[in-house]
Amino acid sequence: MNTVEEHKQEKHPLDVIDDVYEYAEEELSFEEIEERAGGGEWERLKWAGMYAQKQEGYFMIRTKVPGGYLTPEQAEVIGEVTDDLAVAPEEYGGAEQNELWGDAYLDITTRQDIQKHWIRVEDVPEMWDRYDEVGLTTVQGCGDSARNVLGCPAAGLDDHECFDAQPVVDAVSDFFTENREYANLPRKFKLTITGCRHDCAQSQINDVGLVPAKKELEGDYLYGFHARVGGGLSDGPRMGSELDVFVRPEDAVEFTRAVAQTFKELGDRNNRGVCRMRYLVEQMGPEKFEEAIRDRCTVDLPEAGENLTVGYQGDHVGVHDQKQDGLQYVGFNVIAGRMGGAEFAEAARAAKRYGTEDASVRLATDQNFLISHIPEENVADLLAEPFAQEYQPDPGPFSRGAVGCTGSEFCNYAIIETKKRTKRWARELDDRIDVPDDIEAIRMHMSGCSASCAQPQIADIGFRGETVKLDQEGESDIVEGMDFGLGGSLGADNEFLDWVENAVPADAVLPALEQLFEAYAADRDDGEKFYEWTRRVDNARLREVMQGADAPVARGVAHGD
Repeated sequence: MNTVEEHKQEKHPLDVIDDVYEYAEEELSFEEIEERAGGGEWERLKWAGMYAQKQEGYFMIRTKVPGGYLTPEQAEVIGEVTDDLAVAPEEYGGAEQNELWGDAYLDITTRQDIQKHWIRVEDVPEMWDRYDEVGLTTVQGCGDSARNVLGCPAAGLDDHECFDAQPVVDAVSDFFTENREYANLPRKFKLTITGCRHDCAQSQINDVGLVPAKKELEGDYLYGFHARVGGGLSDGPRMGSELDVFVRPEDAVEFTRAVAQTFKELGDRNNRGVCRMRYLVEQMGPEKFEEAIRDRCTVDLPEAGENLTVGYQGDHVGVHDQKQDGLQYVGFNVIAGRMGGAEFAEAARAAKRYGTEDASVRLATDQNFLISHIPEENVADLLAEPFAQEYQPDPGPFSRGAVGCTGSEFCNYAIIETKKRTKRWARELDDRIDVPDDIEAIRMHMSGCSASCAQPQIADIGFRGETVKLDQEGESDIVEGMDFGLGGSLGADNEFLDWVENAVPADAVLPALEQLFEAYAADRDDGEKFYEWTRRVDNARLREVMQGADAPVARGVAHGD
């Protein structure tokens, strides 16, 4: 049994929530918390949604938002709590500690969560009290349990969906949250559930993905789900395997419970490097894994019916008609997912001001957000709001597709800074590179390490943080750099990108991209997307283009090689 697993067995991880109130009341330091509860407490605190920042004494805290759905009241509370509590101390620069975002900002994540930084343990109970009033939680935002359940951010709004699966998302989330029986799994357990034809909730890279399907049962055609299992990224990326099952919406909770039970009983608890469910599915094979689920499931699981997924969208930026007459929803572009808490609260107030009583704020897996149920005659006024000037619904293609993880600013694992670099690069590339008019977004994802929080493997252009040794004029220098990948996507032509070049100095990346897009423009087939072109062109040729006179990507080596 590994050390982390031992810590989880010493005390049930959910018991840490009571401990947090105690630590807060006594205003304990990190050193005092460890002295009282031992080193394993840092692992258990994840079940409260809390990660210790690299700046000792402060936490990142993660708010779960099932399906990305927030009422305006919930979104306003999130923004206000951020503005009040996510405040950097003067010793770390205070309001000046981040030149792009200032202070009191939040991050929208690729799992439709909200993350805040600079939270002190003594402020957590106040946050929880304010959350309780509007039905929000941070419980199991992190840790080896069911994480936030993903869904289509346009659930119930768009005519591309077969049915609104948000009630199913909520039911599954409610079942697993604070459920002690399934709160201590071998590793994190990621679920996505959608009734959308375009799979923008990314079923192919989750432990469990439920996607829309139809089947004739007892003379009636019923809508339900097909299931994919064992998807994931990080160091061992794998696309989910399709099971031969049809899951009725009312059976989704029991089906996902049976999958969790299978993982709980059969998953590896010894080696954390291979504890994720995708390794279990790979080891057993999808057929035997399906048998194990059926053995543990208390409802009938008919064989699969007709698959209704037609492709992958993953983007709701812009002004869109809702299926409800006269209403529209607006998708706002938040580069790398970071925005001010006060701005997010203003967006929530704008949803109430310009929307109907059903208005909502929705978080998307591409780190953007949308506001729903806006009468057409109110859209112009919504777009004139101050927050909308920064987070425009009509960005350039690089800004529209830019995703960035937390990075070395706060994360102990990240090797490079990501958030500021992603925003600066996206806007600079929009200015420097002419992308064909029929390409709305270039998905550029930057992860600070190999953990893939920014999902680089499914991007047109993916980066993975490295430190790079440069030898110039007889002297060596260690600089930030990255592995450089091309050609990823989800959908019918799903494929993980190729890591075309390793240990690229950060300063060489933008010139390399300029040369790649010049070659793309010259060689592109009619309608060919950038990721399709990078797959068609041999990697050796791509490297040759990147290593041109103005893009010396081959002059570095990974530090330590």
